[in-house]
Amino acid sequence: MARFRYRMQNILDVKEKLETQARNEFAIAAAKEREEEAKLIALKERRDGYEKRLKDLVGEKLDLRSIKEAEDAVEIIKYHIRGQELNLAAARQGLEVARQKLTAAMQDRKTHERLKEKQFEEFVAEEAAKESKEIDELVSYRYGLS
Repeated sequence: MARFRYRMQNILDVKEKLETQARNEFAIAAAKEREEEAKLIALKERRDGYEKRLKDLVGEKLDLRSIKEAEDAVEIIKYHIRGQELNLAAARQGLEVARQKLTAAMQDRKTHERLKEKQFEEFVAEEAAKESKEIDELVSYRYGLS
């Protein structure tokens, strides 16, 4: 039996490499998104601590300087939280772009794999037809000799 050789194997190999690269980019984007989310959570926890400190200061003996510092700290941390929320949104958008690239790469690879499978099936059918033809010729030759 002849050996099957897919004519576009090099293209399929490239598509597989592109898919692997897209998977890596997706993993990096997902890690970045998790990191940004963790930073946001940490900032919110700090804000909660500053707000608690502010409440404690207001409840105690009035020390206007400490209260003002606590209010400023809360406002500053709120500013950082807004910035971090923007960073998180950008990371999520990057993750979505990476997801779309990965999906496209997977579809390209699957398309080429289906083409390879179809070409292999055609190859098998051709080989079976050749073999059948050879058997028929052999039988005809033997029948003619008898």
